[in-house]
Amino acid sequence: MRRRLINSTLAVVLVVIAVFGVSLVIVETRTITTSARERVASEASRLVAIVDSRLMAADRITEGVLTEQVGTERYARIEIPERAPIEIGTKPEGDVIKATATGEQGETVTVEEPRSTVTGEVGRTLLMIGLVALLAVIAAVLLALRQANRLASPLTDLAQTAERLGSGDPRPRHRRYGVPELDRVADVLDGSAERIARMLTAERRLAADASHQLRTPLTALSMRLEEITLTDDPETVKEEATIALAQVERLTDVVERLLTNSRDPRTGSAVTFDLDEVVKQQIAEWLPAYRSAGRALVRSGKQHLMVEGTLGAVAQVLAALIENSLMHGGGTVALRTRVTGNQVVIEVTDEGPGVPPELGARIFERTISGRNSTGIGLAVARDLAEADGGRLEMLQQKPPVFGLFLSRSRPTDDDPARTEPEPTVR
Repeated sequence: MRRRLINSTLAVVLVVIAVFGVSLVIVETRTITTSARERVASEASRLVAIVDSRLMAADRITEGVLTEQVGTERYARIEIPERAPIEIGTKPEGDVIKATATGEQGETVTVEEPRSTVTGEVGRTLLMIGLVALLAVIAAVLLALRQANRLASPLTDLAQTAERLGSGDPRPRHRRYGVPELDRVADVLDGSAERIARMLTAERRLAADASHQLRTPLTALSMRLEEITLTDDPETVKEEATIALAQVERLTDVVERLLTNSRDPRTGSAVTFDLDEVVKQQIAEWLPAYRSAGRALVRSGKQHLMVEGTLGAVAQVLAALIENSLMHGGGTVALRTRVTGNQVVIEVTDEGPGVPPELGARIFERTISGRNSTGIGLAVARDLAEADGGRLEMLQQKPPVFGLFLSRSRPTDDDPARTEPEPTVR
């Protein structure tokens, strides 16, 4: 492209120089020739006037007197009746420019000038025109180079940006070039880069969320299968297998919810359900793990609270909190349900060291972790809670208290909420 721009610009300049330059040369040559003829004619008229004045004054006309009146580059011949001709200067050879004038006393003055003087002037004029044309060509080449770089460099840069997008690097460059058309292309590429970056981020986030959300039910299912392999009691095997099948169904629900959230994170199937079902199910699932760790898992507070939401999402959030307390907390883990206004709160607390002060509210940010973990568990739990119409907050740092807020369904006379603390489960 650079070469094409330079060649096209240079061609235009050369055509302009050829058209106007040739015309200028012709005009200047004619002007110089005409000026030389007029100059010689004027010289002849001047010499005639001088000779007339001297003849009328009866002054002596000699070569010495007239030599001072004629330039050295010209030749003059004065013919006076009844006198010998007077020649001044050297008669030029070859082509000359000649002019003749006749005086009142019958004298004739002929002035000649070699045409080489005209040729010299024409040559100097042509040299000046040639220098100007050369400067014009140089200026045109420099201008063409500048314009070519101004257009070709942005195009090369835009091609590199497109290549980067195709190779999986979606970072926008935010470069503009001062050319509206090229800036428009840059805007489109930057917009595409931002959309691709968002799509890649969403895909990576979905993969991370899926791996984290599937790990918890798979761990619980693995523990149930281990319980089955360690017992010979048919009733125990049947009970554990039933629980395992229920966990498989919840695992399927997790997968379906992940796929749904990948399309529209606000899409849900909110229903009214008894919160006790989720709490009991989570305690039953995590009980073997807490027994293995020598720790206790207890619950207290109001029971038979009806809430609105998605049972699977609430179960996943509680599982994330319970697992977080198992991995990072210490002592007894307590689940407490209470009512505040038109909301139901499930508090999960333990007797561990709590959340480090330097983390604070950042504990819900992705990749933020106080220990060697993925750092996305609580972030995923909060996203699930918000997508389901609730919210997850850290109510206290030490000892740690996390609260899951859910919308409360209006109680009925047949199903009142009552406080019946259950015994400690160990």
